[in-house]
Amino acid sequence: MSGNATSLAHLIIRNGEFAGTNYVLNQQETIIGRNPTTNITLLDEGISREHAIILRDEEEGLYTIEDLQSTNGTKVNGKRIRTAELANGDEIQIGRTLFEFVAGEPE
Repeated sequence: MSGNATSLAHLIIRNGEFAGTNYVLNQQETIIGRNPTTNITLLDEGISREHAIILRDEEEGLYTIEDLQSTNGTKVNGKRIRTAELANGDEIQIGRTLFEFVAGEPE
């Protein structure tokens, strides 16, 4: 078994009609936004077409989120960020959507 499979993280929506939706962060770059071409597409007027990106560093097993100069910003644990390293259990807010960042397999 490759060490890769166990180190993938997930984003889980924690509010609204899509609560419980689970996205596996299995790419080096995961773009979140309103545009249908993004990896995670959210139907939320408060979100930019390309709002934020999550970068995965395979070697280090680290995930970083960057705000893509969105109008309404990106928050991690209630603080507006430009870029932030993500840790297990972090709450990410994009528009009205709340995600929980889960390192490894969700329970």
